Amino acid sequence: MAVKKQFSKGDFGRILSDYDLGEYKSSKRFPSGTVQTNFLLKTTKDKFVFRYYEHRSVNSVLFESDLIKYLNDKNYPCPCQIANKHGKFVCTYKGKPLIIFEFVEGKHLKNPNENQKNELVKKIAELQNITKNHRPPNRKFRLNYNIENCRELADKETKKINTLNAKEKFKWLNGKLSTLELPKSLPKGVCHCDFHFSNVLFTNNKFNALIDFDDANYTFLVYDLAALINPFVKSFEWDTWTNFKKDENVFDFAEARKTVSEFIKYRPLNDSEKKHLFDVFKLSIMFDCIWYFKRGNVKDFYEKRKIEYLNLIGREEFYKRLFQ
Repeated sequence: MAVKKQFSKGDFGRILSDYDLGEYKSSKRFPSGTVQTNFLLKTTKDKFVFRYYEHRSVNSVLFESDLIKYLNDKNYPCPCQIANKHGKFVCTYKGKPLIIFEFVEGKHLKNPNENQKNELVKKIAELQNITKNHRPPNRKFRLNYNIENCRELADKETKKINTLNAKEKFKWLNGKLSTLELPKSLPKGVCHCDFHFSNVLFTNNKFNALIDFDDANYTFLVYDLAALINPFVKSFEWDTWTNFKKDENVFDFAEARKTVSEFIKYRPLNDSEKKHLFDVFKLSIMFDCIWYFKRGNVKDFYEKRKIEYLNLIGREEFYKRLFQ
């Protein structure tokens, strides 16, 4: 893991001098968040969330800032950004961008009940309704989830790792990407792409805010839905998949069907989205493969096994088990 910047009282004092947020009182780093740096920042006026982007360009953060402003204007529940004295949401400190957010009360749920799960699905649908066909500025500065960028990112990882296993994995991944059917007619928009309960704040058991848009990007609109459904049995995971034989049935579509059924109450899918949810789901697995590219031998590894199981049932059967 990369070493994150340490912030002193003096650092925060210099940053706050550009805002009308009062004087620095205290700060505490949030334990969650493995990529960017987040602090609970207390001043003489209030408390805020300070976010320092260790691994994002200014243009990439501007995409996120513009998206959050757009969602705030549409009354979607996510934290507001605090503008500095010059009216800017995105500032820089020591060459890296930062945003200060309002502090939103709430808790992350570890064991959500059915109503809370349904509320999460509803908010995914609402987000997609808002961002459908939204083409935000600076979208080209994000890693937009599509076939081309998946291939390019895998190539970079392969060259960085530079092992025979990585090179063979790239060949496998490149071949599987070529089999995906993702027509240009598939609706696109901005997806959160990290939409789970660790990024949702609940207050009094009610959905209060969606946070952390660090992975948000312009992609196929059903990507968040594809990432949420899990048609595999619960015991089939990255650390247990070797317990299953290659011809064994590992599917249980019951929960996935409930998720899709709840979703389409608020955001109906067109025929193309229903048909190619199979392909978008496979694309999400291939991106997972890249995030864990060093993990597993090319002969048989977790993401490869998932793709092989999906190929056994095929696109049409996948569609039937979800929608019929």
